Amino acid sequence: MTLRGRLTAAFLAVVLGPVLLGAVFVGTTLAAVDRSRATERLGVAAATVRTSVDALCQQLRAAADAVALRTDAAARAVAAGQVVGRGLAAAVLVTDVTGVTTYTTPGAPPTPWQDCAGGRPVDGRVRVLSARVDLRDPAGSALGTVAAAHPVDPAFVARLAAATGVAVTLLDGGATRFAHTTETSRVREAVLAAAGTVDGDKVTETADGRYVRRLDPAAGQPLPLVLSVPGERPTGLPAVLVGAVLLAALLAVLAAGRLARVTTRPLVELAGAVDRVARGDLTARVPVRSRDEIGRLAGAFNRMTRETASYVAALTSSRDQLRGHLAVLGDTLASTHDLQRILRVILHSAIGATGARAGAVLLLDPDGVLVGKCGEGLQDRLPDPETLRVPVGAGVAGAVATTGEPRRGRAGDGVPAPGEPRCETYVAVPFTVPGGPAGGAEPGREPAVGVLALYDRLGAEEFDDADLDTLRTFAGHAAVAVENVRVHEEAQRLSLTDPLTGLWNYRYLRESLRREVERASRFGRMLSILVLDLDRFKDVNDTYGHAAGDAVLAEFARRIRGEIREVDLAFRQGGEEFVVLLPETDARGAAIVAERLGAAVRGTPIAAAGHAGRRVAIPVTVSIGIAVYPDHASTGQQVLDAADEALYAAKAAGRDGHRVAGERAAPLTEEITVPAGAVSPDDGLPRAGPVTDRPAGRHGAGAPRPAAGVTQPATGGASSGPHPPRQSRGR
Repeated sequence: MTLRGRLTAAFLAVVLGPVLLGAVFVGTTLAAVDRSRATERLGVAAATVRTSVDALCQQLRAAADAVALRTDAAARAVAAGQVVGRGLAAAVLVTDVTGVTTYTTPGAPPTPWQDCAGGRPVDGRVRVLSARVDLRDPAGSALGTVAAAHPVDPAFVARLAAATGVAVTLLDGGATRFAHTTETSRVREAVLAAAGTVDGDKVTETADGRYVRRLDPAAGQPLPLVLSVPGERPTGLPAVLVGAVLLAALLAVLAAGRLARVTTRPLVELAGAVDRVARGDLTARVPVRSRDEIGRLAGAFNRMTRETASYVAALTSSRDQLRGHLAVLGDTLASTHDLQRILRVILHSAIGATGARAGAVLLLDPDGVLVGKCGEGLQDRLPDPETLRVPVGAGVAGAVATTGEPRRGRAGDGVPAPGEPRCETYVAVPFTVPGGPAGGAEPGREPAVGVLALYDRLGAEEFDDADLDTLRTFAGHAAVAVENVRVHEEAQRLSLTDPLTGLWNYRYLRESLRREVERASRFGRMLSILVLDLDRFKDVNDTYGHAAGDAVLAEFARRIRGEIREVDLAFRQGGEEFVVLLPETDARGAAIVAERLGAAVRGTPIAAAGHAGRRVAIPVTVSIGIAVYPDHASTGQQVLDAADEALYAAKAAGRDGHRVAGERAAPLTEEITVPAGAVSPDDGLPRAGPVTDRPAGRHGAGAPRPAAGVTQPATGGASSGPHPPRQSRGR
C-alpha cells in the first residue's frame, strides 16, 4: 500500500467515527427535546382549557343567580333579557319543580343543555353549555330552577384554540368523530386516530410529527376535547441525518484524498526536481507549500538551485542584455500616469542594475531648485531624507542640471551642495522633456527637468561607463514619464474649462452644482445661483463681427472673475450665457453680487477689434436671474431652472437688471420653528445661515455678502474642457 493510501485510510477512520456518533446523538436528542416541549405545551393548553371553561361556567352561574334573585315571574323575565342583552349568557331557561319550562328567552337553543356540573353528554354530543341554580321563594321553598346557557359552536372552539395556542377538536359521541375542530383537513384524520389510542393525560405522536392529547369531561369541564400541536423537529429528520452522514463520508473521502495528495506531493515534486537538476536543468524549482520540514527542504533546494543558476547566468549573460530588458520595462512603466510610482520603480531598477547602495530622483521646481521626489538608501546620508533640495548650479546634481552633462566619479572631485547626500562615489544623469522649464541649459540644448543620481557602488568601486549608459536609459524613461504626466494633467484641465473664456465649462457645471447642493443640504446652508446673459449679443456679432464677439465674451468672463470670491465658481454654460455659483450666500448677497456684476459690465464699454481691424468700444449690458437653494427649489437642476426663469423675467422687464426667482409653493407640512435656522427679513428675501453665528473675515463660511459698490480683489478662476453645445435663445 502506498503512502497516499495509508494516509487516506487513517483520515477516514478518524473522521467518520465521530460523524456517525454525532448523527445518532443529534437525532435522539432532537426527538427527546421535541417531545418534551410538545408535552409541556399540551399540558399548559389543557390547564388553559379547564380554566377557560370553568370561567365560562362561573359566568353562566352568576347570570342564573341574577335571574333567580327576582321574586316574581315578570321581574325574572326582565332580568333574563338583561343578562342576554349584556352578553352574560346566550339564553335563560326557567322551569318549575316538575321540570316544566315556565319561561325561556327568545331564540334559545334547543334542549337538552350540558350542565357545567358534569355528567355524560346526551348522545355523546355537547351543543350547549349551561349552569343551573335553584329558584326559591322568600320562605326558602323550592320553586324550580334557572339555567343560563352558552352555545358550544365553532366560534367557541376557535376561541379555545386562540387562548391555548394549540389546535382544539370537540368530539361528537366518539373518539373518531368530531363536532367542531380547528385542525386542517390534511392532519385531521391522523389526529383523531391518534386520540383514540390514548387514555387520560398521555401524549401520543402522529406519523407526520404532531403530538396529541385527549381531554376527557370532568367536573367544571364537561367537554370531550382533543388537543394537538405540531412538532418542532424538521420534517424528514432521519433522512436528513442519513444524507448528512453520506455527505460527510463523501467529503471525508475527498478531504482524505486531498490531504494525502498535498502531503505526498512535495516529496514527488522534490524527487522530480532533483532528477532535472541531475540532468543539468538549473531552472528546476520546487513549490514551497508549507513551513514544515518538507517546506524547509524545498526552500533550501530552491535557494541552492537559484544561487547556482545565478552564478551560471552571470558568466553567460551580458550587461547589454540586462539593459535591453530594463528598456522594455521602462516602456511599460511609461504608459501609466502615476509619476511617483514610475520614478520609484525606475530608481529601484537602476540601483539593482548598477549595484548602487543608494539613489535619488530630483525634479526641478519653478523656483529653480532640484527637489527629491523619491529616494532609496538615504536614511544615513541626510539629516532628513524627506527634504532633499539642491539649488541649480550647486553640488554635483545642481551642476548636472545646469550643464546638461552626466557626471561620475568620487566625492572629492566636486563641491557637494549643503543638501546633497554624503557619498564616496556617484553617478548623475540629467533628463529632459521638450518644452520643459528652463534649467540654465546652453542655447540649443533641451533644458533639464530632473536628475537621476546614484551613490556608492557595492564593493567600493567607482561607477564605470557601462553604469553611465545604463543610467542614461533609466533617465530617458523618467523623462518620458514626466512628459506623459504633464500631457495627462493638461488634457484633464482642457476637458473641464472653456477655451475662450478660461471659465469652467458646462460639463463641470453639472458636477459642481450637484456637489454644492449636497454640501449645502448637509450643513444647512444656502446656495445662490446666478444665470447671466449678455443683452442683444447677436447684434454685437452682426455689427462688429464674431472676433469682436469673442473678445467681448473673454472680457466679460474676466470681469466676472474680478467680482466674485475665491470660493465662488464661474461657468460658461454656452454661447453668451454664464452661470455663477455662490456657496453660503442668501438672496440678498446674490442680489448685491448681481448689482456689482451689472455695474462692472455697464460702466465701461469693452474695447475690441471691429471690421477692418478698427478698435471700437462696445457697450454691453447683462441680465441676471437669481435663485436660492433651498428657498426656490429642492434639487440642483430645479434651482438652475428657477434661475433661468428669473433671467427670462429680467429680460422681459427691460434687460440690464436682475430678478430673484419666485418663492416655491410651501409643502403641506407643519413648520416647526428652530431658533438656529435660517431667518428671512421683512423684505422677503431669504438670508443664509443663523444671523448671530457667522464667522468674521472676508466672505467666510456663512458670512454675508458685502454691500453694493465695495470692491473685492479678483481671486476667482477656473480650469477647462469641451462642453455640450447650447443654442442661444436670443435674449
